[in-house]
Amino acid sequence: MKKQAAKKFTAEHAETAEEKNKINSAYSAVSAVRKNVVVIGLGNMLLSDEGIGVHIVRRLSSRQDKFPCVDFIDAGTGGMAVLHLIANRTKAVIIDCAKMGAKPGTLRRFTPDEAQSVKKLSQYSLHEQDILQVINLSKQLGECPKEIIVFGIEPESIEPGQNLSKTLADKIDTYTAEIRKELAETIR
Repeated sequence: MKKQAAKKFTAEHAETAEEKNKINSAYSAVSAVRKNVVVIGLGNMLLSDEGIGVHIVRRLSSRQDKFPCVDFIDAGTGGMAVLHLIANRTKAVIIDCAKMGAKPGTLRRFTPDEAQSVKKLSQYSLHEQDILQVINLSKQLGECPKEIIVFGIEPESIEPGQNLSKTLADKIDTYTAEIRKELAETIR
C-alpha cells in the first residue's frame, strides 16, 4: 500500500481561489482571537491550596476589561495542554502552587531559568507534567514566548478540600494585585 503525504493546510496549497480565501479567513479569525499575552492559572481545585493558580486567574479574568490584550486561562492541572496555550505568545505569566521551602503564603516571582524542579512524576499521564519541562519542550519546538514569568505560591495545605487555607485566602487580593502590576508593566 502506497503512503500519501499529508497535505499542509495553508492558503499556498489551496487548489482554488475560494479555498484560499476560506483558509485565510479561518487563520485571520484565530489570530484575532488569540492574544499576545496569556496568564495561566494552574492547580487542582480539589486539593486546597494546590488550586491557588486557578482561584487567582478566575479573579483576574473577571476584570478582563482592564487588560483587553491578555488571555486569562484556567488550565486546571495543565499538563501538556500548557504547551499549546503558551505557543507563539509574546509573554506568558504562569501562576501555580509551589513548594519552595518558604513560609506558607509566600509569593515568589521568577523566570524558568531561575527555577529548579524537584517534582517527581509518575510518567504515566499527559495531565501530570512538570511546568519547567513543558517550557523546555516549547523552546525545543521554537514556539516559546519571548518572556515567561512564573508566580509560585507556597501552600499551607494540599489536603483534600475545595477551600483555600486561611493563610492563602487572606492574601489572595495581594497576589492578584502583584499579577495586575506585572501585566500593567507589560502593556506600557
